[in-house]
Amino acid sequence: MESRVVILARSWEPNPFDLLTTTDELLGDLLRQVSRSFYLSLTILARPLREPVGLAYLLARAADTVADTRLVARPQRIDHLQALRRAYAGQPADAGAVARACAPHQAHAAERRLLERVDAVLAAVAALPEGDRERVRAVLATITEGMLFDLARFPGEDASGLAALETLDDLDRYTYLVAGCVGEFWTDLHLAHRPRLAGWDAAAMRAMGVRFGKALQMTNVLRDVPSDLAHGRCYLPARELAGLGLGPADLLEPAGAARARPLLHRLLGLALDHYEAAWRYTLAIPRREWRMRLACTWPLLIGQATLEALAAQRNPFASAPVKVARADVRAILAGSTLTVWSNRALASAGARWRARIGRRLLA
Repeated sequence: MESRVVILARSWEPNPFDLLTTTDELLGDLLRQVSRSFYLSLTILARPLREPVGLAYLLARAADTVADTRLVARPQRIDHLQALRRAYAGQPADAGAVARACAPHQAHAAERRLLERVDAVLAAVAALPEGDRERVRAVLATITEGMLFDLARFPGEDASGLAALETLDDLDRYTYLVAGCVGEFWTDLHLAHRPRLAGWDAAAMRAMGVRFGKALQMTNVLRDVPSDLAHGRCYLPARELAGLGLGPADLLEPAGAARARPLLHRLLGLALDHYEAAWRYTLAIPRREWRMRLACTWPLLIGQATLEALAAQRNPFASAPVKVARADVRAILAGSTLTVWSNRALASAGARWRARIGRRLLA
């Protein structure tokens, strides 16, 4: 594949006025189409932060779309991901060829359009200030490493080829690669741009940022168990299932999935511990940094609402994935705009959700 790889972007210097328009379009209409929930947090940020965060998200989402394009053979998907990794790092690679190979196979128009715009996103990243550009490239290197790990660990495409992670450590590593690293990226970016954070202990906040990302990814993992099983992936560790007398294939049947509820309790406990760290992170943000506080508060409240809905199901590993209703999301957004200035109010909100989840598990 190396012999076919070329790059044009490094020799192309975009007109800055054209780039402004392009970046606005990428971080507006396109981002809104591919992620309504992330778009909420992004729009509240100041532009110097919105650009690197939004562009990194678009490229990560594009790589994830390629990894999930099952109509393209797995070896080719791995090659395409490797090509994107090189392009994302600023190395010679033809990202456009990857888009042309995968875009026609997308069922969703927004994902097809995202792949068709990858070169424009890369050009926008290349135009970022050097520090932001390197931060974007670093986090994308880690995220795409996680995608390659995923493709290698789960060789099947459906339930007939079901495979599982082996240990809780494997699950922890996976959640770091695809989400925990984003907490580091987010922290470093804000430290570079927001002088009010100068008093932060950077190492401690980066560590809490990692747990913030892991909290959200654990929520995704637990919510998506049924759909992941159908696609041959079991993120519930095989060793933990074996302790309950179960194997991954047992989860495909409602009776077997029901027997895994003790593992749900344990993993929910781990997720909630990460949420505790994420709330400490949020409460450490100065009150005058209200944009950052809201951008952190919203996913935490929506994530905990998701966990409560999951815990309320009798057999969540054999049910349709839960989703927080739009009306509930609107209520969360409205309520948090009133409480964002108060550490006591935000801490109480997080504690209330944790208590509600605990009650659901005991019911």
